[in-house]
Amino acid sequence: MQIGIFTVGDVTTDPTTGQTPSEYERIKATVAIAKKAEEIGLDVFATGEHHNPPFIASNPTATLAYIGAQTENIILSTATTLITTTDPVLIAEDYAKIQHLTDGRVDLMMGRGNTGPVYPWFGKDIRQGINLAIENYALLRRLWAESNVDWEGRFRTPLQGYTSTPRPLDGVAPFVWHGSIRSPEIAEQAAYYGDGFFHNHIFWPKSHTEQMVALYRERFAHYGHGTAEQAIVGLGGQFFMRKNSQDAVREFRPYFDNAPVYGHGPSLEDFTEHTPLTVGSPQQILERTLSFRDYAGHYQRQLFLVDHAGLPLKTVLEQLDLLGEILPEMRKGFAEGRPATVPDAPTHASLVAAAGGSKDVTVHAEDTMTGTTDRAEEEVDA
Repeated sequence: MQIGIFTVGDVTTDPTTGQTPSEYERIKATVAIAKKAEEIGLDVFATGEHHNPPFIASNPTATLAYIGAQTENIILSTATTLITTTDPVLIAEDYAKIQHLTDGRVDLMMGRGNTGPVYPWFGKDIRQGINLAIENYALLRRLWAESNVDWEGRFRTPLQGYTSTPRPLDGVAPFVWHGSIRSPEIAEQAAYYGDGFFHNHIFWPKSHTEQMVALYRERFAHYGHGTAEQAIVGLGGQFFMRKNSQDAVREFRPYFDNAPVYGHGPSLEDFTEHTPLTVGSPQQILERTLSFRDYAGHYQRQLFLVDHAGLPLKTVLEQLDLLGEILPEMRKGFAEGRPATVPDAPTHASLVAAAGGSKDVTVHAEDTMTGTTDRAEEEVDA
């Protein structure tokens, strides 16, 4: 079981002070939060991808590479990579490069994104969102699996004899999760390929999460990747905790009431009753999180959103310290009753082992594009 955190990188005014962090402060805070996550023993840090204000989460590959250079153990991921509007060729190159830089400590979550205007910004049509996700991901898999790709589709120029470089580390592509809040087509896509399915799980009631995860598990088995319980599932979640539950509610209420996404809507009490948001003591957060198995089954990855809605960095780091205190009990709780047939969360090491060991797949090809070799020979002849 992998436990970690994710960020959407929102730049939001602190409703208790009226102060809004600068983009510089928010970017630096993201790095500090990731380093703190490793310090307390979390397994995963993930960042979203947004290309519009009020977010600083564009270019997640730069962020992850920078964090990777300052950490040693934590897995670096995305939440999400926009497979609809980002060129699959660029994704193939970028994440293979980060694989090498971090010794394999990277995977990624594919998603369509939920910001409509991003599509025309990158020359795409939002009405083709599902089709873009399907076609682009099929191409991405080929780019990682094959060293010489001929391809033609609907949404980008054809490729002829194309080789994506660098090749995946050890001959094994990064593990892919497919993230979705409400699209059964994405659960179907994850099941078809035998990839992981990550349900956002921070807005909707547990009945919706149960239906989406059950669909993915059923289709995973249908496509012959294993039993339903062997499907690779991840869930999101949100919490705010203090030693005393009343203090947690009192302190978090103004952030909730003014949050960009759900502020000025349902009450905090209604939202915590009907969604996975938990505000209270460490014990309440522990018990609520472990209850997710009641409707999602035994799963592989749990990520929490902890730095949203204008919460200052100091408070976020305090939240992580409290999470660190209950982390051993959370791991113990997730392990209790877990059948031996339920697989662990994939890692680079486990994927390499499953592939029969490490392979050097470096492509040594003649330079036929720049003419460097010919010019060098001409200079020697002269």
